[in-house]
Amino acid sequence: MKDRKSHWENIYQTKDISTVSWYQPKPSISLDLISEFNLQKDAAIIDIGGGDSFLPDFLLKLGYTNISVLDISEKALENAKARLGEDAKKIKWIVSDITKFKPSEKYDLWHDRAAFHFLTDNSEIEDYVQMVSEAMKTNGKLIMGTFSENGPTKCSGIEIKQHSKAELSQLFSEKFDKLKCENVDHETPSGALQNFTFCTFRRKE
Repeated sequence: MKDRKSHWENIYQTKDISTVSWYQPKPSISLDLISEFNLQKDAAIIDIGGGDSFLPDFLLKLGYTNISVLDISEKALENAKARLGEDAKKIKWIVSDITKFKPSEKYDLWHDRAAFHFLTDNSEIEDYVQMVSEAMKTNGKLIMGTFSENGPTKCSGIEIKQHSKAELSQLFSEKFDKLKCENVDHETPSGALQNFTFCTFRRKE
């Protein structure tokens, strides 16, 4: 897509968060997967394509102190900051297209729910996988959530790339050990079901 940024800025400027298809008042699947890792409270966590998701709200309530949220849309992050109020100061906010992101630190947890599947070009996918590999600490954990082969083929009017459990596992197999993969349904505010593939990985030594 020629101008991802303007597309997403427009979405976050014109739509109420509670009406968009990816809305989750509580990101239960992500929180359950994170809890399985037993991370230290000062673990470096980054949420890719976090937008104004409620994940950082819950992570702060759980006592995590080193959280970064990246999104291409400045408006999305402004919305999240406004919602969090004073707590917004406890988060590192990063405005960046993920394909241009150059991590300045190493992470214990990399979380991506529904950003990766917007990368449909093979070179961008390969670059993303390489970037994640380089940005993770040894034994760091990776959570990837994408539309499955039984999920939608578009989101917000944009073509996406579906990933099966086997495909997602294979993409990250060189530098990561797969922990588990599962398919889960997300119910949108309109009542539609979207099937996701969620996989968790550990960065190899």
